[in-house]
Amino acid sequence: MPSHRRFRFALLILSLVIFACAIPSFAQSPSSSAPSGTVLFKDDFSSPTSGWDRTKYAEGIMDYDGGAYRMVVNAQQTDFWSTPHKDFSNVRIEVDAGKLGGPDENRIGLICRSDGKDYYFFLISSDGYYGMGIFTKGQATLLGQEQMQYSDKIKTGTNVNHLRADCNGNTLTFYANGFQLAQVHDSNLTHGDVGLLAGTFDQPGVDIVFDNFVVAQP
Repeated sequence: MPSHRRFRFALLILSLVIFACAIPSFAQSPSSSAPSGTVLFKDDFSSPTSGWDRTKYAEGIMDYDGGAYRMVVNAQQTDFWSTPHKDFSNVRIEVDAGKLGGPDENRIGLICRSDGKDYYFFLISSDGYYGMGIFTKGQATLLGQEQMQYSDKIKTGTNVNHLRADCNGNTLTFYANGFQLAQVHDSNLTHGDVGLLAGTFDQPGVDIVFDNFVVAQP
């Protein structure tokens, strides 16, 4: 197993370059009493004014691109993350994600309950690994596993994966392509923003595209 599967997130703090230096101004969320399956927010990224970050750094780019949302990460051991500036408690988040280029040893995923500094994350890599955990106080910690685990339910290479993350009460559940990968319980974060994440391990040049982002009542 490659050494990076020990989940070296020591430099994840570099993701704060994006916008977490300030707490985002949240839009008011729909009622949490909505029936299960009610769509709370969705975005096919056809409009570049729907609220996601449009940024360009030496380390990479995040922007709308051809009816999708694209993250290019050109620095080692770095994560980019972006949110639409919403505020939800319990959610089911889904997205289609694919690799356009760069190494298969990467990070691709979803986040929930972000306050601009802390959040839960749900990740896969293009070589078939997954992990879920919490980023808080400047550090990332896996929940329910000591290192990223392999699953044959994750499509590798440039294939598109359909990802789903449920943040429901203190129960966090992660799915890929309709199959449950992991479930844990954690009560540290109770509400916040939802979003997307892409990152690198030892090799830079990760190029990830996201589409069909949907947030629903779990």
